[in-house]
Amino acid sequence: MDTFDEKKTIGEDMSLSRREFLKSSAAASAAAAIGMSVPADLEAKAESAESNWRWDKAACRFCGTGCGIMLATTGEGKDRKIVAVKGDPAAPVNRGLNCIKGYFNAKIMYGADRLTQPLLRVNDKGEFDKKGKFAPVSWERAYDEMEKNIRKALKESGPEGVAVFASGQYTIMEGYAAQKMMKGGFRSNAIDPNARHCMASAVVGFYQTFGIDEPSGCYDDIELTDTIITWGSNMAEMHPILWSRVTDRKLSDPERVKVVNIQTYTHRTCDLGDFNIIFRPNTDLALWNYIAHEIVYNHPEAIDWDFIKKNIIFAAGPVNIGYGMRRAGEKSIVDGKYDALEMETYKKEMQKPVSSLEAPALEPYGYKEGDVMKNIPGTLKHWEISFEEYKKSLEPYNLDYVAKLCKGDPDESLESFKKKLKDLAALYIEKDRKVVSFWTMGMNQHTRGTWDNTLSYNVHFMLNKQAKPGSGAFSLTGQPSACGTAREVGTFCHRLPADMMVKNPKHRAKTEKVWGLPAGTLNPVGNQHIMKIHRDIEDGVVKFAWVNVCNAYQDSANAKHWVKAAREMDNFIVTSDGYPGISAMVSDLILPSAMIYEKWGAYGNAERRTQHWRQQVLPVGQAMSDTWQWVELSKRFTVDDLWGEYTLRNGKKLPDVRKEAYKMGYKPDTTMFEILYANDRAKSYKIDLDSFPQKGYDNSECLGDPRNVVGTDGKVFKGYGFMLHQYLWEEYASFGRGHGHDLADFVTYHKVRGLKWPVVNGKETAWRFNVKFDPYAAKHAKENGRGSEFAFYGPLAKALPSGTLTGVTDKKKKPLTDKAKIFARPYMDPPEMPDETYDLWLCTGRVLEHWHSGTMTMRVPELYRAVPEALVYMNPETAKERGLKDGELCWVESRRGRVRARVETRGRNRPPKPLVFVPWFDERVFINKVTLDATCPMSKQTDYKKCAVKIYKA
Repeated sequence: MDTFDEKKTIGEDMSLSRREFLKSSAAASAAAAIGMSVPADLEAKAESAESNWRWDKAACRFCGTGCGIMLATTGEGKDRKIVAVKGDPAAPVNRGLNCIKGYFNAKIMYGADRLTQPLLRVNDKGEFDKKGKFAPVSWERAYDEMEKNIRKALKESGPEGVAVFASGQYTIMEGYAAQKMMKGGFRSNAIDPNARHCMASAVVGFYQTFGIDEPSGCYDDIELTDTIITWGSNMAEMHPILWSRVTDRKLSDPERVKVVNIQTYTHRTCDLGDFNIIFRPNTDLALWNYIAHEIVYNHPEAIDWDFIKKNIIFAAGPVNIGYGMRRAGEKSIVDGKYDALEMETYKKEMQKPVSSLEAPALEPYGYKEGDVMKNIPGTLKHWEISFEEYKKSLEPYNLDYVAKLCKGDPDESLESFKKKLKDLAALYIEKDRKVVSFWTMGMNQHTRGTWDNTLSYNVHFMLNKQAKPGSGAFSLTGQPSACGTAREVGTFCHRLPADMMVKNPKHRAKTEKVWGLPAGTLNPVGNQHIMKIHRDIEDGVVKFAWVNVCNAYQDSANAKHWVKAAREMDNFIVTSDGYPGISAMVSDLILPSAMIYEKWGAYGNAERRTQHWRQQVLPVGQAMSDTWQWVELSKRFTVDDLWGEYTLRNGKKLPDVRKEAYKMGYKPDTTMFEILYANDRAKSYKIDLDSFPQKGYDNSECLGDPRNVVGTDGKVFKGYGFMLHQYLWEEYASFGRGHGHDLADFVTYHKVRGLKWPVVNGKETAWRFNVKFDPYAAKHAKENGRGSEFAFYGPLAKALPSGTLTGVTDKKKKPLTDKAKIFARPYMDPPEMPDETYDLWLCTGRVLEHWHSGTMTMRVPELYRAVPEALVYMNPETAKERGLKDGELCWVESRRGRVRARVETRGRNRPPKPLVFVPWFDERVFINKVTLDATCPMSKQTDYKKCAVKIYKA
């Protein structure tokens, strides 16, 4: 338990001194946690010390694991503070254990430089000036400037000119509120979460494979499996509580349970491995295909043909899909904003020669070494192929080719590497061995990330080791609500709630009905993903951008372009945050946001578990939640303001829907607030301070609070007068109920430690698609009459044409009811690889002690002292060759920019000679000025794990 308030938080009249209080309380808590009997006097002292504490459950603010925590608060009104944090023993995810960040969940809220009031760039006269200095302004003045600039953006660029950098750290209610105003109000789909950088490849992999998003398994697989294999996932630092469960499983049966780590460099996760495979960046595609080759060519008896015939089809798609970079003809390219060095890489987006490394893998697709591959923009199209065609795609991946291609450590012998590959395949193939494959950013942040994800399922499907207790391929989410808010709520530019898509007319019609919009309101074009929003700002299309619950200017690759565009072009950038990070400093207006326990909220974690919490304390200063900020903005725009006709860039027209709106009872001056947030359904959710869960808890949005914040209309904000959080939750949840995304009601979630959806008849689902555990699978299996133990009931892309590896031969689409897919996907080189000038691979990522851009964790003294700066982790020989020593400063330089950082050769991260690792939490070591903004063309997820750099003394 972390008790941290440096001031005396217990009353002056208490008999215990602070030192005695801490000792007795902590000792009693620790003794109870391990089952020791507690001396009566110690227990009495602890009870006395904590007598005025209020404990309540909440979810952790960090990572996608979804740990439960307990928060203790004391005081009243503005003086109530969080005084202690501990793991929640009743939480099934972490069972009372927290990681180092988890214990500081409250302390992140009390940094000395919390933003407490709106700040606007102004000149000496107090007028807005893009080159001015920040000065405090009222919420009303801030919203006047936002309104003015949104109207300007809509006039000049239409809905595509208004954009939002959204977040996998939004609460579910925040994300849903933002989406309603953006897509239903502004008719703009230019809202995309930083989860695009995090899990988009996993999402498209799920869609393509299963027809529905999110994992089929759950964390219980860890205790049930015999084998844990990590692919590009440093679980020991990124998901430490899950890794503690893996460690416990390994130690419970060390002979039977095997752990293998497949990585580009050695790190803390590797310390538990029975063996570790260090591979050349990007070649994990070949590793997956090697295992599949071993199954198909050398162990065909291992294929469960009964399962395959009932549940699986084979598929392929185009391979010349490019790398998701800027293309020739785009405005900023034509205008010369990209120099010759940068264009050396970008030209590969249009065409590239087939290399000697990838030629064998591409031969079944009709390419040979030296052929010029002309790339078209990435497509999601694919078609059914025969098993024989799939088998042909695997032919190149024999042991010799894969070992030479993939070996990542030049100091390891080829024989040693080959043995590891054979042992890896044997673990998967062993008949009665259960296997779980975990991955995070290594497979997702990848120019072929979607392919990589689908390849994982191939192996598990052929062996019938998917969607079963203890077996399955499992994508671990990076952010606390990348699943719950980004994916399930649908805050991606192309999505709507519960797996619906903006391009689907039926999905738009359903959403319009639920949201009370005229038919035709919603925009069918959803292509402004995060990197495109940045590029559209640089091209002058996006004129207004709002950064919500993220740090878009620190977390995006090739950042110098986006920072320059934000600061120097004709646009208006707003950042809502708790602290002044890089994005805030880049902006024209900064809004102070309430942080996690200063508001009601909910998150959805990586195992489909949804968790809710209540507001524990009042926000600092004038800070207000992002939900409130969106709802307040909606008051300033009416039917006549937003629902006229627009022409989009692609020539499509959004119709004028105002007449239809009038028929629905709306007036020209009816505000979006009245339509989207304060309608009759919303007002039916009453404030009830005498009943659970509202009783005894603050609610700054719905009731106002003792701070008497002067709101966006210049008056003291007194609250909305209805239970907005419950309304937003219940309306959002209505989209998925009955459709395999079922969620429980608002009150239930406040009684439990989360539930894994689909929640059917009050019961959560542990393993989806499995008839024994999933009521939807049971229903579908009964209806389709195939007698299968599984039903892969996702509805997307379930009718396909057919063909060969090289293309479609029969355009007639065949239905694939309740079936999943095995894909043929080849190894391909990334667009940038080390050469004579830029001779090293750069990989970026996180460290245990810090979260993402460090905006919160760098404000916690204990975490800052533990890791005060980002280091360049490199092999000692690599440093020696460059005349560098530990602790010395060096330059890390790419074709895009350079940063200075200290050398570390003896640290926790131990790269092979050709690779260096630099974490990105430190804004002073702004490593994303160096990284390449190449993406998976299918998922649009950025590849931060590989670009070419040179390193030299600073």
